[in-house]
Amino acid sequence: MNVIETSGLSKRYAPGVGVNALTLSVGAGEIFGFIGPNGAGKTTAIRTLMGFLRPTGGNAHILGHDVWKERTEVHRRVGYLPGDLHLPRDHSARELMTRSCRLRGGASADYGLEIARRLELRLDARLGSLSKGNRQKIGVTLALMHRPELLILDEPTDGLDPLVQDTVLALLREAAAEGRTVFLSSHVLSEVERIAARVGIIRRGELIRVESVQAFRASLPQLVSLRFARPPRVNLSALDGMTQGVADGLDFRGAWRGGPDALIRALAAESLDSFSLVPSTLEDAFMDEYRSEGPRKEADHVA
Repeated sequence: MNVIETSGLSKRYAPGVGVNALTLSVGAGEIFGFIGPNGAGKTTAIRTLMGFLRPTGGNAHILGHDVWKERTEVHRRVGYLPGDLHLPRDHSARELMTRSCRLRGGASADYGLEIARRLELRLDARLGSLSKGNRQKIGVTLALMHRPELLILDEPTDGLDPLVQDTVLALLREAAAEGRTVFLSSHVLSEVERIAARVGIIRRGELIRVESVQAFRASLPQLVSLRFARPPRVNLSALDGMTQGVADGLDFRGAWRGGPDALIRALAAESLDSFSLVPSTLEDAFMDEYRSEGPRKEADHVA
């Protein structure tokens, strides 16, 4: 059984579309990245999965439970971090953790205290006195502390400094290593690339591509940059597999598709001062998908 299973899931807003016909499966122990620009429909999809919004079409199940009809059971088994985190300003992190344990029938706070230590969270300070980053640490702690079977996290590293971001990503890897599932929405594509096995790109409410991160990168050209030691005899721009070739004196830049063997053979008789062949990133794949988008319709509206 997949942890997340949707079929034609839709949440429509007048006059346009929030999420339309989302069909997706996410397995146990997987870290799945859900990416798209602001307004693409990421948050609407997540709030529908959590049962905060009633679907207008299709269906979705989390751990076998209907996300709308059985949302109480879904909430019991999911650790959720919203993108617009709001916490009571007159409480401390320790008080919120204690309340969370009580609501879960006296669950232990031991792992939450361990997370708080690793995040260097001030447990007894009032939330109203804390920075956005420190409040985000509390949200992460509350989502993870009970070791839920599924984590649904909307921009979990928002407002965190780079070292704390690394700690959060390490915690998510540990969750997956324990067989738990992570559904991660983020606009920081480099962090999704570091931890996700698969990603889905959403555009204007439509899930346009789901694939492994490795396959995304492999589908794109590698960036070639080199400097010849003397004027070359080879015309690199004419090679099959080379596009966007630009020669400037002894310098050459271009985009290469395919394995490197043919390119290396073409350069074998040349003298080089420098050479680099850099794989494309998830961000390159993301931008490639969005460059292919047609003009946006005036009536389009997503959240």
